[in-house]
This record gives sequence, structure tokens and C-alpha cells, in this order.
Amino acid sequence: MYSDLPVDQLATYRGTTSEPKDFDAFWEDTLDDARLYPLALKVTPYPATLRTVELYDVVFSGFGGELIRAWLRLPAQPLRTEGPIPGVVQFAGYGGGRGDAHENLFWASAGFAHLHMDSRGQGAGWSKGATPDGAGSAGPQGPGVMTRGILDPETYYYRRLFTDAVRAVQALRSLDSAEIGGPDGAADLRGVVDPDRVAVLGQSQGGSVALAAGAFCPEVAAVVAFVPYLADIPRAVSVTDAYPFREVCDFLAVHRGSTDRVMETLRYFDAIHLARRSAAPALFSVGLMDTITPPSTVYAAYNNYAGPKDLEVWPFNGHEAGGIEDELAALDFLQRQLGDG
Repeated sequence: MYSDLPVDQLATYRGTTSEPKDFDAFWEDTLDDARLYPLALKVTPYPATLRTVELYDVVFSGFGGELIRAWLRLPAQPLRTEGPIPGVVQFAGYGGGRGDAHENLFWASAGFAHLHMDSRGQGAGWSKGATPDGAGSAGPQGPGVMTRGILDPETYYYRRLFTDAVRAVQALRSLDSAEIGGPDGAADLRGVVDPDRVAVLGQSQGGSVALAAGAFCPEVAAVVAFVPYLADIPRAVSVTDAYPFREVCDFLAVHRGSTDRVMETLRYFDAIHLARRSAAPALFSVGLMDTITPPSTVYAAYNNYAGPKDLEVWPFNGHEAGGIEDELAALDFLQRQLGDG
């Protein structure tokens, strides 16, 4: 059922949250700190019996120099077109990780270099992960990561995850200089990926992480953000009872005096402010019966997006939005923006 704003109001809704005056300075300082650490990109061939896709285990330095894992999937060498191919960096939804190496073969099968980043401290909900959240955080938290370090922007979980995403884009664009692991180091990935044709993609939490990568990496060529989470957070926590937004409500129900501090922290990570800073062509989707990311919050991110954009609207779907139809729309969109080989 519909439980959010009427459709005619959604079309112009831009959200309720205001931007911190030091938003840009906060993120410039955060990303400057990350650059102090070498990327330390290492790519190791992963044993597989697949004929059409090559698999690689990837490690690179993320927030605080901590090692982040990812899978790299490439079209098998005989199937690659001549010259460098376009790339896609994908970010996982809430609770998930990079999964198994043999999962999610769609993008490599379509001719793209596909880097699937692990989400630090997640990966035990619906797909497995392999990266701890080693930086830790100050203060109490509820189950999940939505309230991890939420009393201060400096310690909040998404400061680390968004920084990891920026580094993941750098990793795929820097593949030529990667250290090749394995017993013989035989893999040669030089010239495989075109660094000027790298897109970012994700659904739900992954969609907001993609928006962050697009905002902080001007070299990103396209953004795909399906039902992006973390947009217009003050409204979201007041109009949905579903998790993960409910984690904030649960936290504040116990820490009754912390509302102002929590809401101030969340302003630095709201996807509305990220959307205003990205100029790359973008594709969004929304399910009008979504109770996890209320449609108004998705429209707020979309309506604030600064670059060329399009929105797939699914009137009778929830958080799954268009499912495979979204995937195919993203493939068509990225082939048009990046080429297919």
C-alpha cells in the first residue's frame, strides 16, 4: 500500500535536512587523511573453473590505512575486446558483503571490469563479508552499523565506509600499478581497464555509497543508485518503522538526551548533500510501496542530484524496486555512457 507522500508531491519534494556549514571541509579533511596512506593495491588470481569470467581477490588500503577486500571479475581474456574495457565499482546493500567470488557475474559477463567492494564490519546478513571494521568507534551502539559511532561525525561508521568507496574507485582506476599476488605473479592486468570509463553502482545502502563516491570522485563517469538509503534521514526515521532506520529510533529511545547530537552527526552523511555534489550522469530507481527507504527520501536525493539524471519508478514494488528490470536498465545506461568494450 502507499504510505508516503502523494505522487504529485513526490515529483518536487527536495527533503527537510539542512547542510552543515563545514560539510565540505569535513570531507576534504577526511579524504586528505586517507591519502596519507599508500593505496597498497594487491590483486591475486582466484582459482575458478569458469570459462567466461576471470576472478581476482583484491586488497587495498581504505580509511585509516586499513585493508579492504573486494572481488575483481573480468571477462575472460579471449572475450575482451581490443583495448581497455569500462569498469564498474559496486557497493553492497545493508548487512551484506562482497559475497562469494562466483556470485554476481552479471557485469563481467556483459563486458565490464567489475570491482565488488566489501563493506567493513558487515557481511553476515544476506551475503558474506571478509573485512573487519578495525577502526572501531566511540560510545554505545545498537545492533547493526547504523548507530556505530553516531554521537560524533568523526567516529561515525559511514565516514569510514564512504572513504573506503573513494579508495575503491581509485583501486580500479589504478589497476595498471597493482601488485600481482600468487605463486608466480603471472597475471598481467596492465591496460585492461580504461580509467576514464569507470562507473559506480549500488542498491539501498550501496546506492548511497555510490552517491558518495560520485560526489567525492569527480573522475567517476556515471552513477547508478537504486532505492538509495540514507537520504533525508530526519524524515525517514519519522515515517518508517522498518530497519535499518529503526535502529536510530531504538538508540534514541534509550539515549533520550542524545537526539540533537545524533541528528547533527547524520547531517554529514545524508545522501541529499552528496547528490548536490555529483555531476556525472546518473540513473536512480524507486519503489512507491517501499517501507525501508520511503519513496519521498529517494525523490529527495534524486531531485537534488546536480548532474544529468533519470529515474525508474515502480508503482507496485517495495524495496526490491525493479529487480532484474533495474539491472537491465543499468546495463543499457552504462553501455550508453561508457561503451561496452
